[in-house]
Amino acid sequence: MTQEMVISIAERAVYVVLITSGPLLLVALVSGLIVSIFQATTSIQEQTLAFVPKIVAVLVAIIFFGPWMISQMTNYFYDILNNLVRYIG
Repeated sequence: MTQEMVISIAERAVYVVLITSGPLLLVALVSGLIVSIFQATTSIQEQTLAFVPKIVAVLVAIIFFGPWMISQMTNYFYDILNNLVRYIG
């Protein structure tokens, strides 16, 4: 196994992690921004108001993006297992 092969495997792993976590992070960012704007305009400084909508939004996003995320991860894992002989030998 050459250094280039190890770097390409690690590069693809980082890419898959970023692609699969991206939609959830974006949903959390947008919902947090909306809640922050709401808190700033209404002067409500309740701490739980910042977390509960983000948790609900991320759970809803998991329901929508979950099958796609699992397919991305299983495709990467399937590719790793199919090329395992090439990586080892």
